[in-house]
Amino acid sequence: MSEIYTVIVGILGILAVSGLFVGVTNDAVNFLNSAIGSKAASMKIILTVASVGIIIGVVTSSGMMEVARSGMFNPGLFTFHEVMMLYLGVMFANVILLDLYNSWGLPTSTTVSLIFCLLGAAIAVSIYKISNDPEQSVSSLGHYINTSRAMGIVSAILLSVVIAFTCGTLVMYVSRMIFSFRYTALFRRYGSLWCGASLTAIVYFAVFKGLKSILADHAFIQLIDNHLPSAIAICWVVCSLLLFFIQRFKVNILRITILSGTFALALAFAGNDLVNFIGVPVAGFDAYTIAREAGDTQMLMGALNENVPANFLILLTAGILMILTLWTSKKAMHVSETELSLSAQDDAGQQQYGSSVFSRTIVRAALNVSAGIERVVPKHLRESISRRFEYEDVEHSGAPYDMIRATVNLTTSALLIAMATSLKLPLSTTYVCFMVAMGSSLADRAWGRESAVYRISGVMTVVAGWFITALGGFLIAFVVGLALIYGGTPAFIVITLLCGYMLIHSNFLKKDKESAIVKEHEDTNEDIIANLRDEVCRTMECATKIYDRTLIAVFKENRKVLRDMVKESNDLFYQSRERKYSLLPTLKKLQGGDVNTAHYYVQVVDYLNEMTKALMHITRPAFEHIDNNHEGLSKEQARDLMSINDDVESIYRHINLMLREGDFSEIETVLTMRDQLFESIAEAIKSELTRINEARSNTKASMLYLTILTETKNMVLQSRNLLKSQQYFLKHLTGPKTWIK
Repeated sequence: MSEIYTVIVGILGILAVSGLFVGVTNDAVNFLNSAIGSKAASMKIILTVASVGIIIGVVTSSGMMEVARSGMFNPGLFTFHEVMMLYLGVMFANVILLDLYNSWGLPTSTTVSLIFCLLGAAIAVSIYKISNDPEQSVSSLGHYINTSRAMGIVSAILLSVVIAFTCGTLVMYVSRMIFSFRYTALFRRYGSLWCGASLTAIVYFAVFKGLKSILADHAFIQLIDNHLPSAIAICWVVCSLLLFFIQRFKVNILRITILSGTFALALAFAGNDLVNFIGVPVAGFDAYTIAREAGDTQMLMGALNENVPANFLILLTAGILMILTLWTSKKAMHVSETELSLSAQDDAGQQQYGSSVFSRTIVRAALNVSAGIERVVPKHLRESISRRFEYEDVEHSGAPYDMIRATVNLTTSALLIAMATSLKLPLSTTYVCFMVAMGSSLADRAWGRESAVYRISGVMTVVAGWFITALGGFLIAFVVGLALIYGGTPAFIVITLLCGYMLIHSNFLKKDKESAIVKEHEDTNEDIIANLRDEVCRTMECATKIYDRTLIAVFKENRKVLRDMVKESNDLFYQSRERKYSLLPTLKKLQGGDVNTAHYYVQVVDYLNEMTKALMHITRPAFEHIDNNHEGLSKEQARDLMSINDDVESIYRHINLMLREGDFSEIETVLTMRDQLFESIAEAIKSELTRINEARSNTKASMLYLTILTETKNMVLQSRNLLKSQQYFLKHLTGPKTWIK
């Protein structure tokens, strides 16, 4: 047997580890978000509970890998070589696809990714076989491929979206009507019954979904399955009584329910989704073992039709890697932030998803329906219902939502998944958990008029991404599969190096553009000072560099540099705009309620936004001018702008130094330099108008020149105002003793 297959098996093993990493990063949102979103416990406790669920789920799993081995294609019609190329194409496509989604912060289904990558690669290899056999045609494709499984997954997307969103909305609405946001008094009386019902659903989910592989044939489980209504009623009574006695000891039973749900979801995730991460590499290793023993690389792989449990040591190792990923992956928290921002009770942070015609139309339609209902429902009834939904943070945790909603999210998700499993309906865990969270946030009236448009856009972005997962996974695997099967060893080497570079670059070398502005928790005034000061300093230094490089690139007519400067200035502007949109939450955190402090904070953020906007209005016209191949600036224009650039650089050097050191003693010097710069700009404008009157200047170049001068003036003006407001902000917030750092 050629040693190339040994290398392929080694690569599959490496990709299995990478697949575990990106898979857990993606799916962690399913079982962590309810506990994180409600702050039911510290992050260490939440991760510990999830880790226990994962390790139990892994070691109790049967490890059946039939989906990867024969779920999407008939291995008995493929040779060993063809199967290895197929599996290699699947892993390359699957890992890269999931890594892209994790980088974008979008949760998707690892099941969908695996199925459609298998489908794409299998079709690619099937086309290769058909093209080399004159007796076969495209109609023979059905003999090689199991397309019904793929269609089942597509239907799962639609079922998951509609059913989960509807159920999440209804259950949350009823729960909030019962308890309201001021639930403490009523919960002390009837909370054990409600949490008992939730815990029953979670236990049912854990047994019939998480542990089904080892309990399916147990006589007691079969007895329960045959008398399910009675068993559920008994379980509810037992759970309610147990929680009632626990509650008497002043223990918050909501926390117990939420952590139990987190454990159950992690258990099911590890026991059932493991095949999505290591199924293909394990199947590839099995194929390698079979072919090596037979000594024939051209043998058909019908032996893969046999469902063989995976090695226990492999399962245990996979579980440990999953737990390590859970504790160390920053991308997992990034994916979680997407769902938390869309389901949070407040209106801050959703603007990043933008607005669309569809979302605006939906909101207008909802407002019209609401107005119609108000005309029909009696006023006193409307007011009574509205009082149940008046938000109040009785938990005083500052969490995105309370523990009532977290319990609803976990209970509804667990119940839907368990019922779908028992009825053999193809529902996706990721889709159910996400859409239940969206439905419960809608019922909780988190989707107010201030944020509804952005939330709908965000949800539609995620849902559209789910369909793109199927299409993207299929196309990537199809192309990679064709390249591998037709290109042979050279294609194998090139694709391996390319995919290896992409993974290393994404996970180890690529500097996350947001890493420079990662905001720590702004729980105190000192945190607010540090974060705002760092952002102002960083923005000013970046603006100085971008402005200088833009002018030089214009003089040299360097289109590539100008394109880069447009991107950097856009990033700078959108980062400052995000800070502006998060004003209200930050102002609430400013302790003491000092109006002057809040006023200066608003000014700093506003000037920062205006300054970056002026910079963006310089880089964009400059790039468009050069990109459209217009005539460059004249020597006189270049000379004047270089002089202006030197003055701007000097002003910004002083401003940056003062911001970094916190010493504003030279602020009057900057004011004098600013006035001199404005005089120079005025003289430059007059000179240009003279050249225009004398027809000594090109029209397009003159427009760009005047635009740069005008926006430079605006940029420096806002920078000077920013410096002054930053000085007052720090002075009012910290006092003279802690002002200077």
